Amino acid sequence: MISPPVGLLFRMVLAACLGALAALGLAPYGFWPITLVALALVPWLLQGIDSPRRAAWIGWAFATGYFAHALIWIVEPFLVDVARHGWMAPFALVFLSGGLALFWALAFWLATRMAKSPAMRIWLLITALSLAEFARAYVLTGFPWAGLAQIWVGTDVALSLAWIGPQGLGVLTLIVSLLPGYALVSGETTRARLLCGVPLLALLLVGFALTQAVPETHPSTGTVRIIQPNAPQHQKWDPEMMPVFFERQIGFTAEAPRPDLIVWPETAVPVLLGYAAPAFEQMTVAAAGTPMTVGIQRTDGARAYNSLVYLDGNGEVAAVYDKHHLVPFGEYFPGGDFAARLGLRGFAAQEGDGYSAGPGPVLLDFGELGKALPLICYEAVFPDDVSGAAGRAAFLLQVTNDAWFGQYVGPYQHLAQAQMRAVEQGLPMVRAANTGVSAMIDPWGRITDSLPLGEAGYVDAPLPAPLPITLYARSGDWPVLCLLLFGLILPLRPQRK
Repeated sequence: MISPPVGLLFRMVLAACLGALAALGLAPYGFWPITLVALALVPWLLQGIDSPRRAAWIGWAFATGYFAHALIWIVEPFLVDVARHGWMAPFALVFLSGGLALFWALAFWLATRMAKSPAMRIWLLITALSLAEFARAYVLTGFPWAGLAQIWVGTDVALSLAWIGPQGLGVLTLIVSLLPGYALVSGETTRARLLCGVPLLALLLVGFALTQAVPETHPSTGTVRIIQPNAPQHQKWDPEMMPVFFERQIGFTAEAPRPDLIVWPETAVPVLLGYAAPAFEQMTVAAAGTPMTVGIQRTDGARAYNSLVYLDGNGEVAAVYDKHHLVPFGEYFPGGDFAARLGLRGFAAQEGDGYSAGPGPVLLDFGELGKALPLICYEAVFPDDVSGAAGRAAFLLQVTNDAWFGQYVGPYQHLAQAQMRAVEQGLPMVRAANTGVSAMIDPWGRITDSLPLGEAGYVDAPLPAPLPITLYARSGDWPVLCLLLFGLILPLRPQRK
């Protein structure tokens, strides 16, 4: 094995490059072996490093490179109006990737600080990094985007999400990459090195076995029309273009034959709910008695809500769902309402600045199609939001406006996470995206029908029947968290003499 570079700065640069390569496992690339190889080289980078501080810098550099590549789409919202906001784009990427990397830096520091041997450090690093990813998914409302489990979407291994969820699969990803990497640099015997490759082989074999149990066809419960108007973000709220996109959706809605449900994407209706009666009347005529669910905005006093409305066959509002998991700094300013109590009202949702959060996950009854759990855009990123409603849905329903994410990396990563939620719950997902990718996803995460990114159109897709409730839907992340905490404490137990 080649000796690692001597200088810390050189190791950090190399770590950042490896981190950037590791992001190639995510959508739209899907080169998961590259991710595993990049992670496997981490023990080589740490070889000879005994200082927790130096280890933390290496971990921070690797994670910064990873997140900077994985989250490159974060610059897209600032490019909608380049003249006003373009200068913020590089700062957003640098601060977001560098900030998220602090979770990994702490894990590297902790593993090096607590370890009594190189082998123990790898064990602790797997555990600490897994706990860091847990923290990233939950702390300050969480941001689990680009989690390690996402590299498996589209592979047989992704089916294990129904059993262990994204955090559990993230742990296995670290095990099957860091253990072989450690074996190569530790001077272990050839037999020991081969044994360290067994977890990866076992993971692939389990994924293959799970795939063999998946039927090629699956019964459906009805037909859903998914509509994609393809409204670019810089035109979406242009007064001259709003009627164009609305009429485009009306035309798609009126097409025969009639489905059982029609779905429009996030904020598809260009007026507030309180003023939408004329629009609803036009939509009802086009739907010809078919129920619809559409994204819309509404207000209640000074407060504004990003909402989804269910219109029955007569065009009456049968239910309203308000998005409850909002995007920090995008849809609201964290702590704004608290600041308003101190007299600083400029960022308070209660004063009309940004959106207010709805009460939480709910189920909407769609008659013969069954009950659906609505998710608006960002909410599909969080497994706990999907399992937070009382009772079990028959399908998941996501409406989103991915025009903010650009035309390449972001929309496909968002779609991949929707596929993960379907597998985790054993439920199909109806996904209507403003600019794409709109899709019908079956309970095994397979895309059965879709509309390409950047195209206007609609698709009448059979709605797959749900599967029995999954183990992960019952247990959530608690078993994995408990095992990780036990794994962090176990190496530190007093040794008997």
